[in-house]
Amino acid sequence: MSELMMDSDKRKDILKNLIRSLHVNGTQEKVRKELEQLLGKVPYADVVKAEQELMNEGISQDEILKLCDIHSAVLKGNIEKPKIEAEPGHPVHTFLQENIAVTWEAASIQRILSNILETGSDFIINDILNELKLRLNSLSDIDKHYRRKENLLFPYLEKKGITGPSKVMWAKDDEARKFLKEARAELAADRKWGRDDLVTSVPIVQKAVDSVLEMIDKEESVLLPMSLDTLDAADWHEIYRQSSDIGFCLYDARIEWIPADMKHEDGADKKDEGRIRLPSGSMSVDELIKVLNILPVDMTFVDSTDTVRYFSESRDRIFDRSRAIVGRKIQLCHPPASVHVVEKILDDFKSGKQESAAFWINLGGRFIHIEYFALRGVNNEYLGTLEVSQDLTAKRKLTGEQRLLSYK
Repeated sequence: MSELMMDSDKRKDILKNLIRSLHVNGTQEKVRKELEQLLGKVPYADVVKAEQELMNEGISQDEILKLCDIHSAVLKGNIEKPKIEAEPGHPVHTFLQENIAVTWEAASIQRILSNILETGSDFIINDILNELKLRLNSLSDIDKHYRRKENLLFPYLEKKGITGPSKVMWAKDDEARKFLKEARAELAADRKWGRDDLVTSVPIVQKAVDSVLEMIDKEESVLLPMSLDTLDAADWHEIYRQSSDIGFCLYDARIEWIPADMKHEDGADKKDEGRIRLPSGSMSVDELIKVLNILPVDMTFVDSTDTVRYFSESRDRIFDRSRAIVGRKIQLCHPPASVHVVEKILDDFKSGKQESAAFWINLGGRFIHIEYFALRGVNNEYLGTLEVSQDLTAKRKLTGEQRLLSYK
């Protein structure tokens, strides 16, 4: 028996057979007893490997999904839950902090549901209903947690050949979303609410809460430990960099995080060395030049000191520009008769009074749209102004639709 307990492959094969037995005619209690007798505590890695191999061997995603709740109930209490360690700022640390906040909201909802069932008519219906709606709306913020998991974590696991979690857990995430939506719709129903109505709503809300808590258990027992073992520092840093685009759930993740083994003297990311790092990715200088110049607009950037720092060099320019203007004050680049307009725009941008200013003119038979945008930093400080000019002559003539590919 001790040899069996030490052999991961044997444990995994036994686990696969037990899951298959649920699929055929096994009962939860029977399987639970077999698990306890044969395996004791099941390491999380064996659970992942067993499910992945079952899917590779032909058990469909739908079948796995149907089994998911059953074998999760059987394995609950039998999975050896590893200790998860991640420094503040790391995506796993953020996931865990969100789970703490979500668990607190779930506990608050469960207390309200218990009060509804245990208390007679001695409470104010509207107060209970409004508090329940508020807590349920907060719990629904879990959608951002799920989206980061689905759109950031799962793709990196799939690159490592691990597809089971994304196929099963994504479906379970959607199930939780569905139950939350149903619970919110139930509480939003247009009726004259009484205690009986609240009692009727309890199981609908409880189902939503249970689905969220069960997913937390799956994440912390299986997904997050496995992800820490599988992904490297560069993977995690990419997940971290893209997380703020989706947002966070009931947790303010403000800590800047760069893995220790990705830091060097200038603090740059080795993976992006020689590239221009942007929040949504990176490009080489040549790539960036080509991207900016292929856009069907003319752009000129003026910094906070009114100095021209850049202009695009698109193929079909609207206004003449020469590289001699770089480093000049913008006021010197305009005719004296229009300088006061430029000054007015810049003053309004610097004071925060305006964020954009638009003009459109006819120039040699072409319809030209010109717009100025104030650029601001993270603390809303004025960084400069971007001028964008576009020839809209052809686009103004468009009618109807073009849905089929048609090259000119």
